[in-house]
Amino acid sequence: MRSSRFRRIAATAAGFMCAWLAAPAQAGLGGAPMTPPAADTAATVRSMQRSLHAAGGAATVAVGYTVRETTLGSGTVVREYVSTAGTVFALSWQGPVTPNLSDLLGTYFPQYEAGVKASRAARGPRAPAAIDTGGLVVHTGGHMGSYSGQAWLPQALPAGFSTNDIQ
Repeated sequence: MRSSRFRRIAATAAGFMCAWLAAPAQAGLGGAPMTPPAADTAATVRSMQRSLHAAGGAATVAVGYTVRETTLGSGTVVREYVSTAGTVFALSWQGPVTPNLSDLLGTYFPQYEAGVKASRAARGPRAPAAIDTGGLVVHTGGHMGSYSGQAWLPQALPAGFSTNDIQ
């Protein structure tokens, strides 16, 4: 009797823990940088100013964006590329859990969903998704325990920015 009560309590606690870890982060491609979920007390955020070094290391030139890195409690790292105007023009993620793409892609999520449906119809359900709608590019892939992806808005990329810079 005690054992079954303990199992119910443990199962309930595990369910709450899963829901807590899956709580959405508030963000949006084309909008402001994300705010980690309030319940995710393990999330950490750091910003890195990007700069270019001139040949010979003589001068440093500021680049028109900042990289904001958030490590979610699940261990997934989300990097947001933020313009000087404060909007996210690109992002990437890597980790054991895919972040909530609806939150990360914001108003662009319906375009992504439509692209995924078309991609799966053409290549099958297990192929990595590579979506390019002209106004939105998303690449996703991985396997259980190791997921990664990138998304960007081609029209919003700062001058001199290369999509190869999205890490």
